[in-house]
Amino acid sequence: MKITLVRGDITEQNVDAVVNAANSSLLGGGGVDGAIHRKGGPEILDDCRKLRASQYAGGLPTGQAVATTAGRLPAKWVIHTVGPVYSATEDRSDQLASCYRESLRVADELGVESIAFPAVSAGVYGWPVDGAARIAVGTVRATPTKVTEARFVLFTQDAYDAFEHALDTP
Repeated sequence: MKITLVRGDITEQNVDAVVNAANSSLLGGGGVDGAIHRKGGPEILDDCRKLRASQYAGGLPTGQAVATTAGRLPAKWVIHTVGPVYSATEDRSDQLASCYRESLRVADELGVESIAFPAVSAGVYGWPVDGAARIAVGTVRATPTKVTEARFVLFTQDAYDAFEHALDTP
């Protein structure tokens, strides 16, 4: 699999699927989640409401992933995953890694060839970006998948630099 880095806006990526760093409600929020819902339009929220009504009444669990339409985004799919809130006293690395593994599993089920990831949990959920980058890149590298391109789309230069360092580290 080819792993690339882009500094930019995940809602503008021309890929089969974009990954949304969602909150467990699946009903939109701030950061990446809010941007995807705003730009993708009401179709995404409609699909999320259907998922809540059918399978996820209590919310999507941390580390899990589920797909919806991409609405007006250039992608075909949005894969929503709920990252863990960072804790200095409890190691939640496995939950963060699960976000990437589960997103790739859903991507394989959908026949996705190209996927764009944000820095899950590295925003409002407080995960230090260097650690988030190591977990993200390491997990994507190690996960067996049919996806041929995984793109990390980073909004800030600091995040881009952290992911570049993680990508350059074997």
